[in-house]
Amino acid sequence: MNNIIKDRNELIEIRKRLREENKKVVFSNGCFDILHAGHVDYLNKARAFGDVLIVALNTDASVKRLKGNKRPIVKEEERAFVMANLKAVDYVTFFEEDTPAQIIDDIIPDILVKGADWKIDNIVGRETVEKNGGKVERIEFVNFQSTSGIIDTIIKKFKD
Repeated sequence: MNNIIKDRNELIEIRKRLREENKKVVFSNGCFDILHAGHVDYLNKARAFGDVLIVALNTDASVKRLKGNKRPIVKEEERAFVMANLKAVDYVTFFEEDTPAQIIDDIIPDILVKGADWKIDNIVGRETVEKNGGKVERIEFVNFQSTSGIIDTIIKKFKD
């Protein structure tokens, strides 16, 4: 791995150090397949909630289970590389489960961030974060295109 892309065990150790340094850790997760302006805006807003932003990416197998056999478009290593090169992102990791519940339990972030399209009671990891004194924040999306919208546009433009 590199200085930003970490496996779960490395991230657990980093989290311990950050806690000792009184750093506020923000966590978000997602597929982030075909990274677009809406993702970047969302991550910049997430980062503003604390000192360190950790992003957990669904593995390719997890994306396939959630989004269907034709996804992801971009392989996990490439998604992680792009994510790791965003200014707002401090650490990137993967989770292979269908939800981030276990990695949230392992890291116990101070702030858990999801999009405003998520109902607060449906946000996976909310109880863990709140039980440990943290907060859940929801971010409104700006009017940028979604990954599915980009895929649809590409199909329409290149379909004969």
